[in-house]
Order: sequence, then structure tokens, then C-alpha cells
Amino acid sequence: MNYCEKFKALSDPIRLDILNELKNGELSAGYIASKFSLPNSKVSYHLSVLKKVDMVTERKYKNYIFYNLNLRGVNETSS
Repeated sequence: MNYCEKFKALSDPIRLDILNELKNGELSAGYIASKFSLPNSKVSYHLSVLKKVDMVTERKYKNYIFYNLNLRGVNETSS
């Protein structure tokens, strides 16, 4: 993974806030959207950026998608 892409992903305050919330445990996309008062499309975009750089993982359950912090992906940024 290119470090430039990881740091670009971390350059957005919303994505940093999302990562900070995920450090407390798994969250649904809907909860993240309501927590930050953002439209679902905006949250989906930010989560896709974080998934692309391997900082979050997703788990699908029925009609819901839950996101988790991927500590390995985050730690690779500081190595």
C-alpha cells in the first residue's frame, strides 16, 4: 500500500472522526451517518476511502453493514 494514499485518507477530519469512533467498537453505517449528521452517500464515500487503504473492514448482516477499525492497517501507517 502506498503511504501517500494512507496519509491522504487521514487528511480529512471526518475520516479521522470516524476512525476515532470505531476505536470503541463496531458501528453500522447508519449510526455513523446519524452521529455526524451526514447523508448516507457522504458516509459511504468516506468509508470506502478508509476501506481502500485497509484502515476499516466491513461485515454484512442482513440489510446492514457494520464497520470495524483495522488496527493492522492503521499501524502500517506509522511503521
